[in-house]
Amino acid sequence: MPTSLAHYWSKPFLTSRLVLWLLFIVNFGGTYYGYVWYWAQLKLTVETKPLWMVILVPDSPTGSLFFTMALVYLLVDSYRPRTALKTSALRSIIESVGVVASFKYGIWAVVVIVAANSQGSPGSWQDWMLSISHLGMAAEALLFARFFRLRPIGLAAAALWVFASDFVDYTYDVFPALPQVLLDDLPVIQLFTILLSAASLLVFLIVSVKKT
Repeated sequence: MPTSLAHYWSKPFLTSRLVLWLLFIVNFGGTYYGYVWYWAQLKLTVETKPLWMVILVPDSPTGSLFFTMALVYLLVDSYRPRTALKTSALRSIIESVGVVASFKYGIWAVVVIVAANSQGSPGSWQDWMLSISHLGMAAEALLFARFFRLRPIGLAAAALWVFASDFVDYTYDVFPALPQVLLDDLPVIQLFTILLSAASLLVFLIVSVKKT
């Protein structure tokens, strides 16, 4: 039996097959729910915007999707000899986008929910569910980043993704649906979102440097 709480964020525990499978199931389910949540906005974007914008509309689900794919890499690793492990550009891109986007949108969603509630938007059980699930996204990104291949090419792809998403969201008005009370704060939200993209990249750049 483990004698310290540190065991529960150690590599042997977090990369055990049981934990990886549980996280894969949770993240897969969360990703599916996220795309369902965005479905109406995706349809509206297809009908009113250039088709290429669709890929940048779902923010949190895309971060969760990439993180889920990154978990698949760790699961595959756990079933094969250590000598077979390889690092590829594709793997680095998937893992880097996964942690950066999950951390960014995990924090973003919680801040927006708290801001809306503080301005009088009625809270609901969905707010609690979304806050807990998005905090989980940010937390797992921080916990697992040390096990991922955060190479320059991957972090560059992550930077391109999050900043492209910010640009499209606030230039062409395809940002996530906001509570009515926050619509007059849109310029502040835009600035916060861009700064959060930069901060998220900095966090995982520091993690990648410490690993080398």
